[in-house]
Formats: sequence, structure tokens, C-alpha cells
Amino acid sequence: MSARSLYVTGTDTGVGKTLVSAALLYALRARGLRAVGMKPVASGCERTAGGWRNEDAVALRAASDPCPPYADVNPYPLPAATAPQLAAREADITIAPEPLLAAHARLAATADRVVVEGVGGWLAPFADGFEQSQLVHALQLEVVLVVGLRLGCLSHARLSARAIAADGCRLAGWIGSKIEPAFDRDGAYAQLLRDALPAPCLGVLPHMQPPDAAAAARVLTWPPP
Repeated sequence: MSARSLYVTGTDTGVGKTLVSAALLYALRARGLRAVGMKPVASGCERTAGGWRNEDAVALRAASDPCPPYADVNPYPLPAATAPQLAAREADITIAPEPLLAAHARLAATADRVVVEGVGGWLAPFADGFEQSQLVHALQLEVVLVVGLRLGCLSHARLSARAIAADGCRLAGWIGSKIEPAFDRDGAYAQLLRDALPAPCLGVLPHMQPPDAAAAARVLTWPPP
């Protein structure tokens, strides 16, 4: 991909965006690139001696090389485990684009690629009046869609792809994620998605418990066709 940074979104929350984002970091690093992760807004954080920390952001930081400051990986850590709009209101925090752009610039200055993980699905806002597409446009990111392979994913994936295009953003590829171990039609659904989506499949991840981003990186098709 020609873009300096990638934006990872999903068909919904809980579909494996963090695993995919970390796997992309490992895949980029395997090509000899310096790659760092970013989770601009993260709800569901725990208070630590170093401040509020989010499990997903910590995982992205651990998969990064060089290892960036946590504050740049996750400029807005929100305590409540709910939609960012609600979590920010509860914490009396106003989420604005400027700190995110500044943090991304610092990360990009130290790396060849930045992998930015979004929140929930594509149309889940960062905050009142602040859509994910606005950040994608501001940073000129290419989008990777994570599709949770389960009943209903065909509609969710196609709607997501249409929404991404309608917002004027480029869908560079999609990655399937088997999130339900008992779902035995993941292969058939993945083929239907290959036929239906207007972007290449970059890989289909098996169910992983616990998640293993380094192993998942070896499943990805990189660079995309």
C-alpha cells in the first residue's frame, strides 16, 4: 500500500480489530519496516500507577517497534466500558481532532507505518459531531475492514463497505475473523465475501484463544494484491 498509515475498522465491536491491528504491525515489521500502533480513543480503561490504560492500546504498543509512549498510542483513554460518546460524557472529556493529529504526527515521525485502530464499527462516532471518517480523511488513511465471520456478516460487511465508499474513503482490503468457534460455515461465508466486497481479502484468521498476533500475521496476505 502506498499510504503511510492504515485505519482498521470493523463490521461491529468485538470482531477482532485489535488482533488484526497487531497482526498487521507484525506483518509490516517482518518486511523490515518500523511499524507502530495507535488507538486514538479507547473506552474501558483501568487505572494504573502510570495512569489510565486500555487493554487493546497496550497490546498495540507491545506489537510496535519502536515502542512509542502510551500517551501517543492512546491520547484519549476513557474509563467507562461503553460507547466513546457516553464514556467521554461520563468522564467530562471533550474529544477533539487536534490532539489525535498531533499524536499521529509524533508516531509517524518515528516509524515507516502507523496502524490506527478505530472504535466499534465504521459509523460509531468518536464523539458528538466527530466521525471516524473525519480522522481518516485528515490523515489520508487507507481502510482495512475486519469482518467477524458469523451469521449476518454478509449484510454487515456489505453495508460497511458501502458506507466507507460513501464517506469518500478507500477500502484497501478486508480480513475475515472467525470469532465463533462453533460456526462451521466460515469458509463458505468467506468465499461469498470475496465475491461481494469491492476490495481484496487480505486473509482469514482462525479462532485463536488466546489471541496470537504474531501467528495471525503469518496468515495475512501482505502486501495485498
